[in-house]
Amino acid sequence: MAQMKKTLSQPDPNRAAKLAAFDRLLTVMDELRENCPWDKKQTMETLRHLTIEETYELSDSILDGHYAEVKKELGDLMLHNVFYARIASEMGLFDVADVLNAICDKLIERHPHIYGNVVATDEKTVKENWEKIKLKTGNKSVLEGVPKSLPAMVKAIRIQDKARGVGFDWEKKEQVWEKVEEEMREFKTEFNAASSETIDREKATAEFGDLLFSLVNYARFIQIDPEEALERTNKKFIKRFQYLEQESAKDGKIMGEMTLAEMDAYWNRAKSL
Repeated sequence: MAQMKKTLSQPDPNRAAKLAAFDRLLTVMDELRENCPWDKKQTMETLRHLTIEETYELSDSILDGHYAEVKKELGDLMLHNVFYARIASEMGLFDVADVLNAICDKLIERHPHIYGNVVATDEKTVKENWEKIKLKTGNKSVLEGVPKSLPAMVKAIRIQDKARGVGFDWEKKEQVWEKVEEEMREFKTEFNAASSETIDREKATAEFGDLLFSLVNYARFIQIDPEEALERTNKKFIKRFQYLEQESAKDGKIMGEMTLAEMDAYWNRAKSL
């Protein structure tokens, strides 16, 4: 193994406590797996959807800035990690030590600017090196690491990031915006080509997808996370709409029976809060 170029500037004074806490988690996991009826029944397949749910809960906590909840959700995910490793060890596949050593080996291999003789002084170079190393170690495509089940917008972000990592990218954000405008024109042309009854829905959907993909690309160029931006807008809409519901109910009005102008009045009040 190559030697580190840099050593830690300060030893971690809490390292022993961290190791003890991880050992405690492994012990609790073993006890639950051997004694709890629910834990004994779990498989990788039954845990899978729960892990996805926990990941989204962590994401919500981060966006809301609720760091006590972030700590809790990280604990839930840590539990899931050791749970999968425990199940795998029972199957004779691997254990948690194999998992941890594998990720350490991977990180050392993918950071030759720290553990080798490669020079990388900026984030762009680090990402490019990462993708090149992946191709050298068996990956047939730069895009292999993008999970098929990712939500479409997150997948678009990851696809574009990985393509950028090997130099396949626009040079300037102005070029990307020109592409956005081009896709908007194409979508508008397709959508307005005929009446709504005769629109080629498949083609219009394809053009709309192209437009969204180009907008995601532009967001990346100006360092905006489009998934986070859209989720913040979702939360803002929910807050304002619930204000509309609550305040109109106080006035004795019923949703579904109000005019659009009446609802807009409450909506505008919500925007001013």
